[in-house]
Parts: sequence; C-alpha cells; structure tokens
Amino acid sequence: MPYRIMVVDDSAFMRKIVSDLIEQDPDFQVIGTARNGREAIEQIGLLSPDLVTMDVEMPELNGLDALKIIMERQPLPVIMLSGINEQGMRETIMALELGAFDFIRKPSASTSSHDIRQVKLELHEQIRTAMLMKERKAARESGLHTQAELNSLRPASAAKTTHSADTEAGRALSKPKPERMTVIRGMEPLASATAKEQIPKSGAVKLERDVLNGARSDQDRSRKTSAETANKRGKANRTDPEIVSRSSPAAQDQGTKKLVAQKDKAPVQVTGPQEEAGAKPSAQKHTKTGFTDIVAIGTSTGGPKALKAVLEKIPRNFPAPIVIVQHMPPNFTKSLAQRLDSLSQLRVVEAEEGMKLLPGTAYIAPGGFHMNVVYGSDGYKITLNSQQQRNGHRPSVEVLYESLLPLSSLKRHIVLLTGMGSDGARAMKRLYEAGVTSTIAESEETCVVYGMPRSAIELHCVSHVLPLQEIGPKLVQVVK
Repeated sequence: MPYRIMVVDDSAFMRKIVSDLIEQDPDFQVIGTARNGREAIEQIGLLSPDLVTMDVEMPELNGLDALKIIMERQPLPVIMLSGINEQGMRETIMALELGAFDFIRKPSASTSSHDIRQVKLELHEQIRTAMLMKERKAARESGLHTQAELNSLRPASAAKTTHSADTEAGRALSKPKPERMTVIRGMEPLASATAKEQIPKSGAVKLERDVLNGARSDQDRSRKTSAETANKRGKANRTDPEIVSRSSPAAQDQGTKKLVAQKDKAPVQVTGPQEEAGAKPSAQKHTKTGFTDIVAIGTSTGGPKALKAVLEKIPRNFPAPIVIVQHMPPNFTKSLAQRLDSLSQLRVVEAEEGMKLLPGTAYIAPGGFHMNVVYGSDGYKITLNSQQQRNGHRPSVEVLYESLLPLSSLKRHIVLLTGMGSDGARAMKRLYEAGVTSTIAESEETCVVYGMPRSAIELHCVSHVLPLQEIGPKLVQVVK
C-alpha cells in the first residue's frame, strides 16, 4: 500500500508540480491538496495522511501557524517547501524548530530540468526517511507497551527481573535511558531488531541500508586491541598546536570575511561533578590562544531543533569555541545562525573565512562551503573552501572533524546529532583512536533520523550515548 501524502500550497501550479513529482514514485500517492493552512488542518482531520508537504508563505493561515496547530492536535511528518527570500528562510528555520521533519527549496517556473530532478530526488528521499523513522518509532513504542502489559500480569518480583538492564532482553524492551552508558569497543551494535522487523515498506528498508552505508566497512578495522587504545586515550596531549591541518587548504573563495578574538578553558575531568548552567568555570592555566578545549558538532535532518536544545543549555561563559556543521543549502545557514543566536546565551554566527576562534561562541559552517579549523601564528581560526562534496555534502562533518586531527594540544569534544547517512562517523573513529577527550552521539530515542549517530556507535567510537536533553549539560560538565 503506498504512502498517503497531502500537498499544501496556495498556488495551483505549484500544487500540480509537487503532486506530479511525488507520484513519480509508485510508493507515494497524493490523496489530497489544500490551498492554505486552514484547509490543510481540515483535510488532515478528514483524510489522515501519512505525511504533508507544506508551503511556508500562504494566505489566511500560513505554513508556520498551521504547523503549530498540526503538531499540537495530530502530529505527523511535515516537509516544508521554502522560497529563497529572506522571510521564507527565517520562517523555515522556525518551522524546523517547531517540529517540521525537514525542508526543500520550492521549484519555480524558471527552475531548470536538472534542478527539478534534484528537487524530486530530495523530496522522495525525505519522504522515505520520514516514513522509516515514523515506523521505527511506532515499533519502539509498541515494544514498550508490550513490556508494560507483560509486567502488569506478573508479580512485582518478576517485573523487576524483566526490567533489569543486566540482560539483553531487558535492555531491548525496558529501553533504559542511555545517558549513563559508555559504548565499549567490541560491544554489539545498538540497532533495534524489533524496529527492523516491523518496517513493512520495501522502500523504507532500502533507505535504512542507505542510511548506514559506509558504516560497516570500517568495523573490521575498529577491532584493534583495547590496550592500545586505552594507552592512547590515557596519555596527555603533548603535540604542539602549530601543526596545521593538511585537510584544510587556504580558502579560494571571494567575498569571505573576518572577525573576533579569544577566551579560555580548563582541563576536563569526565567523572567530575556537573556544573550549574550559569556557573563560571574555575580558574585554570590557559593556553596562549585563550582556551584549551574545542567542541565540534555535526548534524543533518532534525539538526536545527537539536542544536537549539543543545546550545540553549550552555552558558555564555562557556570556556571553549563550538564549531558546527549542519547540512543545509547556502543562505539558510545564516538564518539558522541568527535564530540560534537569538535563543542562546552563547554568541552564534555563520562562520567566515579567517575568523579567529573565541570561547563562548558557536560557528556554523556556511552552506556550500567546507569548514576547517587550523592553527597559525595568531591562534586558531576558520578556513573555508568549496572543494568537492564529501559524503554527498558541502559542508561536510567529515571535513571539519578531520581538520581537528592534528590539533592535539586541544582537548577535543566531538558530537554527532540526529541526521541521515553516515557523514562524520569515520572521522569520529579516527579522532577516538587518536585519543580525543570525549565523543558523544545522540541516542535513538530522541533522534529525528537515527543515521549519523548510529553509524558512529556501530564503529565503536562513542564514549557517551545521550538523549538530546542531556548533551548540553554533559558538555558543560566535561568542558571546565
């Protein structure tokens, strides 16, 4: 049975184009259309579609206001169609915060046939991914409900035994929070067999294989001796920061700019007590660059909402810079940075060529450019380039992470949040084996798309698997 899609747009022409693009895949069926948000809400109640595509700017009730009502009354995956004007981009970022699954740039009458094809491919990929994640979530919830029903029929002592995390069955069914979990090299992958078995659509199953593509090829290489790795991770970082990343060529792009100066950071003790969100870091010996730690975050689908959740829990006096790659087209990353800056105590900017890294500031890679961190005579700074895509993306998480490999004088904290594919996982593994201070992956329970974090977990290179709400506080704890 095909997935049932509703198309919402005030333009009859656009409704026709989007409907035709969707139905070029036999797994998708457009069951209804609406001209504005008000009609969409009525039709959703009548037709119960699996997914909605929603224009951002519409009369009567726009896409943003309609999305709020949908998420309150009848949550379901919504893909926003955004124009490239500034207002449309700002509202798209807000829609992603409110729970929209993802967005694509709206095609126009002047869009080339090549671009139309790209829109179709992106749309099909997003629909399939949204449906896969919806089914995986339903499977997990079904497993939890089944366990609760079983426990209600058993004596209390039996229920306690069932909930024990000491058995594989207990872990799979009771789904304990993984924020305390350290992933040990050699452990079994955390994929849910229950979820896999209950995915009915062949297209979704194929997508899950694609999401994990490339992750398994490194697993054999991951099985080095634990003693060797423990030795690496136990050593203090001694290498001078003057080593500049080989993967970060000087940017050749025109129109790039410059910015600011720097602050400081304290040695990390992962087992130390967690600090209050507003607490100031204790006095520590600082490096000449003004900080001793750096945080690097990679994310894709679901990233804007995830980044908001992480950054809003980090205080303004956070003693390290944060560098971020969010898979997003040009121009949208500027709107994202502006929005996060307005919601966070941290300063959040779209990165520019030559920007000097400062503590308490988050730098988002601009769409269309790879971002590297390099060290020079004036400290750590950002370089940008428009070289070939990596893992299908520019900016690429892999490129950013690789640029941190030579910077062993810094305590490096590497984070992978929700996202489709495996971008960043292999570079995270290299950093893990090089002895970085901490590696963090978002747990399946809070991921919009459990692709990038899962790929890293299956490579056995993640020291902390945390639900989204715990990642910001964990960074405050380990970066002191």
